[in-house]
Amino acid sequence: MYLNCHSYYSLRFGTFSETDLLTLAEENNIKCLALTDINNTSACLNFIRKAKEYKIKPIIGVDFRNNHQPLYIGLAKNNEGYKELNDFLSYHSHEKINFPETAPVFKQAYIIYPIQKVISLNKTEFLTNEFIGVSITEISKLRLSRLKSLEHKLVILQPVTFRNKKDFNAHRLLRAIDNNILLSRLPETQQACFSEKMIPYHEIEEKFSEFDFIIKNTIAIQKNCTIDFDFSKNKPSLNQKTYTGTIEEDNTLLRELCQKELLYRYPNPKQEVLDRLEKELSLITKMQFVSYFLINWRIISYAQSKGYYYVGRGSGANSIVAYLLRITDVDPIELDLYFERFINTHRTSPPDFDIDFSWKDRQDITRFIFEEFDHVALLGTYITFHYKGAVRELGKVFGLPKFEIDKLSEGDYDYNTLDHIHKLVIIYSNLVQGIPNYLSIHASGILISEHPLHFYSATDLPPKGFPTVHYDMIIAEDLGLYKFDILGQRGLAKIKDAIKIIKYNQPEVADFDIHDISRFKKDPKINTLIKEAKCLACFYVESPAMRMLLSKLKTDNYLGLVAASSIIRPGVAKSGMMREYILREHDIERRKKSHPIMFDLMNETYGIMVYQEDVIKVAHFFAKLTLDEADVLRRGMSGKFRSRKEFKDVKEKFINNCKNEGYKESLIHEIWNQVASFAGYAFPKGHSASYAVESYQSLFLKAYFPLEYLVATLNNGGGFYRPEIYLHEAEMLGATIQTPCINTSNHEHTIIDKNIFLGLMILRNLDLKTTQTILTDRNQNGPYTSLDNFIDRVQISIEQISILIKIEAFRFTEKNKHELLWEAHFKINGAPTQQHNQPLLFKEKRTEYKLPELKTSELETAFEQIESFGFPLSGYYKILASPPKNKNSANQLYKYTNKFIDIYGYLIAMKNTKTHSGKRMAFGTFLDQFGNIFDTVIFPKTQERYKLKGRGIYRIYGKVVEEFNFLSIEVIKIIKQDYIPDPRYV
Repeated sequence: MYLNCHSYYSLRFGTFSETDLLTLAEENNIKCLALTDINNTSACLNFIRKAKEYKIKPIIGVDFRNNHQPLYIGLAKNNEGYKELNDFLSYHSHEKINFPETAPVFKQAYIIYPIQKVISLNKTEFLTNEFIGVSITEISKLRLSRLKSLEHKLVILQPVTFRNKKDFNAHRLLRAIDNNILLSRLPETQQACFSEKMIPYHEIEEKFSEFDFIIKNTIAIQKNCTIDFDFSKNKPSLNQKTYTGTIEEDNTLLRELCQKELLYRYPNPKQEVLDRLEKELSLITKMQFVSYFLINWRIISYAQSKGYYYVGRGSGANSIVAYLLRITDVDPIELDLYFERFINTHRTSPPDFDIDFSWKDRQDITRFIFEEFDHVALLGTYITFHYKGAVRELGKVFGLPKFEIDKLSEGDYDYNTLDHIHKLVIIYSNLVQGIPNYLSIHASGILISEHPLHFYSATDLPPKGFPTVHYDMIIAEDLGLYKFDILGQRGLAKIKDAIKIIKYNQPEVADFDIHDISRFKKDPKINTLIKEAKCLACFYVESPAMRMLLSKLKTDNYLGLVAASSIIRPGVAKSGMMREYILREHDIERRKKSHPIMFDLMNETYGIMVYQEDVIKVAHFFAKLTLDEADVLRRGMSGKFRSRKEFKDVKEKFINNCKNEGYKESLIHEIWNQVASFAGYAFPKGHSASYAVESYQSLFLKAYFPLEYLVATLNNGGGFYRPEIYLHEAEMLGATIQTPCINTSNHEHTIIDKNIFLGLMILRNLDLKTTQTILTDRNQNGPYTSLDNFIDRVQISIEQISILIKIEAFRFTEKNKHELLWEAHFKINGAPTQQHNQPLLFKEKRTEYKLPELKTSELETAFEQIESFGFPLSGYYKILASPPKNKNSANQLYKYTNKFIDIYGYLIAMKNTKTHSGKRMAFGTFLDQFGNIFDTVIFPKTQERYKLKGRGIYRIYGKVVEEFNFLSIEVIKIIKQDYIPDPRYV
């Protein structure tokens, strides 16, 4: 009887999930109902999947509205009808246009107009598939309406949006948020009626008992609607089935490509290689995954033709076929990668490839995929309300001032002291937390389907310009659509740009192969950088946590870096296995502590689970789960699937099987904790190995061309740290930093010998248009000879030229910047208007002014740089109000081991975390006054007493502690230091 039900995917309108809707139907003895979210189809597939568990017949459709004003409900008669509705919804979504007041003709979908809409349209004629909907509150209106005579066109249309008053309150709040207005000003036209609730089946029959024909018409529609998708375990893949057009041609092409590339990867292939290749080809063919490999190969081939750098990773790196096709650069033979993790006869989903491209190239790769293949869309994801966002939005809805909202969102309050309104914000934030806020794009997922994707949902067209489906990765996999992962990262762009910079700055030594990883792995200079953790700016190994881990492990080889890339995962650290791994790395006897089966399965990592494959090995060989069940466990390592019943059942069986094997409770607990530590952070070994390859490439550049590599890092937005840290590193390595100059600077930073010329991009308030105008004119007409010459040639506002003058971009004139500012104000304010980028035909005669002698101090320059760059090139220590009281440095920490030290540090990185008991603590990384890095631990008591107040210099008192030769300071007292007042305004 319910043909118009909303879930919370009716964004900023609905209040509960599609599964909650099914539960509600079950409670009210409803055996058939329709999910019709407002202009959205996100929940449809999961609604159909879950309905079978509730023994409820699902109907799906769309509630079409303009500005939340109801137009008509579309119900799919079948799968074709669902596609029709999706086509219609998607067209209007892509074009950003309103829906028409009356629906178009649908062949396989019903249209139901609310009775109020029929009256307002004065609609008298209806197609065969069109009906008039009447809700419970409109029964009395029907009795007096001429529409009562259209008996064959009337159906029950009782909307369902709420379960109770709490839902209604949440709904009103969401509507106020959506309209960006105070709750008290929310118009009734922008909210649903409280009557939009579900009542038991027999009650709704009673309500319409005098209109039995309406009940019959409604039941007829329900019977005529049948939709189904295959969610079974052994469902066929819905991805594009062939690359060439036939399975036979695909199989032949894959084999030919592997044979062609065999000698490139293995100049003298051993029998082991040939056997592995044949084994893989046979299984890939048997499992019908050939097209998946060939589509990835085509994408890679295009990237190679364009000279794009890429890294193939994920479990796909376990495959020798992927290695031969150059999808990955990881040799699975060398690393003894577990192919069965990648593909096995129990696995119904195709292999998992993650391909990273430069952030500059990813957009073109995505464009190519959309043009190359027929049925393509980006995978969707939903951004939900979290505590901070919910409090901020609700604070605005209740009219709180910003500073009060800030305090609430940061948790900076005592609930018992809050007034009524502030308490409401906190209470109601709990109502909306977890509710989807808006549709977004999956970080990397692209779907390439055999059939049009509108068979499965509508699509949106976000700002990136590529159609995006309404559902996420989990539902896509449930359906049989498996994503291609195309990601963008800056590390590859840094490598590519560094090579270009080396070619112009050191052309005599620029002849090297950045892909010669085998040579890099043996290079002692590179391995020393890893061992000493001197990896600043290097991909994946520059963070404080990674630097700490490498320092403790003393890793000096590729395999050690592969393990470190995986062991760094947060879950491993929290479970205590990171520390245990380090202990076993240094203590051979301690390795014997591992259970014999565990040690045998993971000999290389001393019996500790490090890689995702280890979960499968342990589940299968230790806990005696089937490979099928082990794969469920692997999938359960991702967040959403982890809450699924399938995962919980396998977890229970894992523990029970271990008990049946006679393992001690303590051992079972320890092993399961290791498994659980993989939640959300599970890396296959091949994935870590792929990352380690890119790390070695960046480490090679850092070892042999550090300044060029640091310039490339800056040009690509930096890395883990702020740009100033990379400039500081460059200075420590012998570079001289030149501030921007209109005659020598480009948009990006450049280097000549050891001189780094900062680009105009570093000036935060300089318009990109102004930068382009300056550079275009300079390239066409040569260097600027004076301020007058610049003003004659470049149309620029006084605000923009002031930025350049203050930062001494006109220092070639050898005039004081204050004098230049005076001149600029006189000349620009009195100059005739120029056409953009059009030099004057006749040089204007300038009036000369006699100015007093003006001077600039170093301190003034530092503050100008802070304003322009975000930091002073000379560092912050020179502008302290009180100079440091001591000369202690990070290099002296070893002298203070287990003693107390008083030291100054400039905060460059901060990681906030919580103890097992939920108390806040932090890890801080600082630069001392001599430019050296040191690390600190700030435990809860200190954190609570001395709250760190962002970037700045701190005086730190604490105890120097050592673990595995890694030194850090356990902070006892930490106080932020003041800077001198800005001399420009004093």
